[in-house]
Amino acid sequence: MKVFIPILLAACSFSAMAAGTLNPLSVHVLNQQTGLPSKGVVVELEKQQGNGWTRLAQAVTNDDGRIGALYPAGKDMDAGVYKVTFKTGDYFSAIKQETFFPEVPVIFNVSTTNQKLHIPLLLSQYGYSTYRGS
Repeated sequence: MKVFIPILLAACSFSAMAAGTLNPLSVHVLNQQTGLPSKGVVVELEKQQGNGWTRLAQAVTNDDGRIGALYPAGKDMDAGVYKVTFKTGDYFSAIKQETFFPEVPVIFNVSTTNQKLHIPLLLSQYGYSTYRGS
């Protein structure tokens, strides 16, 4: 029985990947001042097209401060330059706090189609940091 369960789980994971249901892009926002997830942050995704940007998606962080699937479902995330914009001004306004940064744009390069990317944002009223997560 111990052998059967891991094999079954592996088979389920493989079939989900084969069906293309895994989303290549997720984000997470944590409020550094409170140490809590930032619920309700609007996040936009765009792809660079020539000198401009094409909007691909918009979503809102959940109770855990996450958006688990930001890239449009059923489409390949091709190589290119993308931008995730966290609407931090709206978030801080909703919790009745001022902020110096009304938006936090994170521009990043995708080198391989559908590579799994996670962009965390550690946020405070007057500063932020981000990195390539996993």
